[in-house]
Amino acid sequence: MEMSSRERVLAALNREVPDRVPYCELNIDRSFAQKLKGAEAYIGNSALQQGNPFSLDEAKALSENLGLDNMFYLLRQPVYAKSHTGKDGRQFSGNGLIKTEADFELIDLPDPHKDEFYAEAEKFGKNKGDFALFFLSRMGLAPAMLSMGIQNFSLALYDNPGLVEKLLDIYFDWMVVVAERISQLDFDVFATADDCAFKTGLMFSPQIFQDMIVPRYRRVLEKVTLPWVFHSDGNITEVLDMLIDLGVAGVHPFENTAVDIRTIKRDFGHRICLLGNIDLNILGMGTPEETTGEVHGLIRDLAQGGGYILTSGNSLAEFLKPECVFAMSEAVRKYGRYPINLV
Repeated sequence: MEMSSRERVLAALNREVPDRVPYCELNIDRSFAQKLKGAEAYIGNSALQQGNPFSLDEAKALSENLGLDNMFYLLRQPVYAKSHTGKDGRQFSGNGLIKTEADFELIDLPDPHKDEFYAEAEKFGKNKGDFALFFLSRMGLAPAMLSMGIQNFSLALYDNPGLVEKLLDIYFDWMVVVAERISQLDFDVFATADDCAFKTGLMFSPQIFQDMIVPRYRRVLEKVTLPWVFHSDGNITEVLDMLIDLGVAGVHPFENTAVDIRTIKRDFGHRICLLGNIDLNILGMGTPEETTGEVHGLIRDLAQGGGYILTSGNSLAEFLKPECVFAMSEAVRKYGRYPINLV
């Protein structure tokens, strides 16, 4: 029986077998959207460019154009760091501005108690149609690291852990309020991106994650009534058991130069939904035929028994080829119908 996109995504996150493998993305560069066929819908500045990159109408048109099963609404805490512009206009955080507690006076987070703060999110929820609507934010770890700078954050874990914990609490306290409010709106998935790993492993010890981060995650998640999807680049296998104990429904994207997603499926696929991980090098420098082959292989090896959502290996960045991204979307429909019977 044909499922709606929302039903399809929620079934996969619950490790059930949907009618076909869902195709979702957690983020899309506005500059990439402007390269697509039908790009006139995204040309010009978005009224929401300081937060969510697309208006409701733009987000719907983009998901329809790409054949996505989801839409996303992006709302992230401000980061207090110097920024610089990379190739294609993408913004990167540089030196963190928070060095001491005196620098906390720089922090001015939006008031999460005001109803008007959620007006646009509420509009997305009420008008999502059949799409699965993802709320995308950061739990609190990433903005704290970026605001201090990764090097200063790492040194302070040893030299001044009290400073780190106070900054973490500022961000996590804010997210506790936001998580509760978002869970009361018409969102389907609560997705958080807290990059905390290199290709070789965590940026800090698993013990620090257990002692300092897990209790704060738990405090937020007590307010969340939606399936939780966790994103981090790099190799996070050392903390997968901790994330599962916290109740994570899905993990994204198992970066293919850091982790073997097929091994993750074997070892953890009975406990979590896997989201990932079409190689961005193929999507950016390959051909549609290579993309189709990559989709075929991932569905063949990961989709058996459900619990799999196909996505790019990170997000739809500006440097990707539209023809490869469309090939990815088309290949999901070609190969992703259950029962999976690929060789």
